[in-house]
Amino acid sequence: MKDLIFIIVVSAVYSGCTGTTTASEENSAAAGTKTSVSFPYTARYSSDFSKGDDSNTLSVLNNFKAWETGDMDALSNTYGDSVTANFSNGFKWSGTKDSVMYYSKKFRDSLSSVEVKMDAFTALHSNDKNTDWVCVWYKETDTYKTGKVDSTYYEDDYMVDGNRRIVFIDSHKQELK
Repeated sequence: MKDLIFIIVVSAVYSGCTGTTTASEENSAAAGTKTSVSFPYTARYSSDFSKGDDSNTLSVLNNFKAWETGDMDALSNTYGDSVTANFSNGFKWSGTKDSVMYYSKKFRDSLSSVEVKMDAFTALHSNDKNTDWVCVWYKETDTYKTGKVDSTYYEDDYMVDGNRRIVFIDSHKQELK
């Protein structure tokens, strides 16, 4: 009898130390039971996000690659028919894809090279707004034809439409000194 009690105690301790769960714990986890949290603020846009489609991330990263390599045709293919942008310097702009490309070409022509180093990126879907976003964190180093070099860290949020085209950009930067 002592041997049986010893085996039961050792089994219980071993089970507790190895993270073994009971069937009811596994069922609660599988059912997606959420813990209720009360936030001190209400989001003005949304606080109901889920993981988005990685194809949207691919579209946004293709935009970056086209900018980096100076491939304006490929860059054009990543934009929707109209685009709105909130730039990191506070300037807000809205226009057609043709306008976006006109200004993009003009600015890109002032650069001899662009280097983009991605730190992180993720696709998100706003469940209550039914919108798709891609968030990117990166460092961009621009070398101008004049020889001037600028390096900047950015965090950008891109809204993409149902065709995986960029229709809204919200950019935030931290200049490097």
